[in-house]
Amino acid sequence: MRIFLAGGTGAIGRPLVRRLVARGHHVTATTRSPEKAGLLRSLGAEPAVLDGLDGVAVGEAVARAEPDAIIHQMTGLAGISDLKHFDRTFAATNELRTTGTEHLLDAARAAGVGRFVAQSYAGWTSARTGGPVKDEDDPLEPDPPAAQAQSLAAIRRLEELVLGAPLTGTVLRYGGFYGPGAWEELLDVVRRRRMPLVGDGAGVWSWIHVEDAAAATVAAVEAGVPGVFNVVDDDPAPVSAWLPHLARAAGARPPRRVPVWLGRLAAGEVVVSMMTQARGSSNAKIRRELGWEPMWRSWRDGFLESREEGAVAA
Repeated sequence: MRIFLAGGTGAIGRPLVRRLVARGHHVTATTRSPEKAGLLRSLGAEPAVLDGLDGVAVGEAVARAEPDAIIHQMTGLAGISDLKHFDRTFAATNELRTTGTEHLLDAARAAGVGRFVAQSYAGWTSARTGGPVKDEDDPLEPDPPAAQAQSLAAIRRLEELVLGAPLTGTVLRYGGFYGPGAWEELLDVVRRRRMPLVGDGAGVWSWIHVEDAAAATVAAVEAGVPGVFNVVDDDPAPVSAWLPHLARAAGARPPRRVPVWLGRLAAGEVVVSMMTQARGSSNAKIRRELGWEPMWRSWRDGFLESREEGAVAA
């Protein structure tokens, strides 16, 4: 197929370009930075330098590419260190999830594109009630922490736009990324012991290696199956289990433990919620309907193997 990848140089964009090209697809991939055009060429893609919030530029680039499918992986993260002000940290990404998605869908309609795959998120977005592991039919959180409300609204809007568009729309809810290019800032925070274990650490997280996320995305765009799919490993686990393991993998001392009141004071309600109330996600649907399965079935092995790959400095 001819594939237009919006966001080709991020943590998932790079391995995704490599996999799509290896599968024989013709890939046009975007970047906001002219300096990264060479990187895209080296990966086998045709670069398109543009701002995803410039609707005219997006429309023109899609028209030139004449794609059969569009993959939306655009984000605008400059760092994750300030989760106390979650919506402010994710403001650029939220705009790309709303206005950016609208531009891509407008371009898709104008160019007659039949398939559209978009990045969403699994985890803190799920309702914080009921069992510890959610599937795609379970509701999203109806009452998120105030500092996270805009980000959840942007995710809702993206999913509504994609699933309501007159084409084959697929939403991929990725778990937490780890692996080369995806978690260096997180590792630095853990090594400096700036990610304490808050309260009982009972919040459940689901993880996914970036290479597994890229493989699932290739499977989704090739299958052309509409709907929502969780892209996570087989091992949802509480923070109390994965955070000490991550510290060991990173060669760091064990995380500090702080009570909920202190966590709320220092890091805010969003962090407390994610540490104590988050729900994990099931990958049963994508396994069943797309035949995908993760190479790294658990973060328990994946964290350590990523260290051996060089993603974690010795």
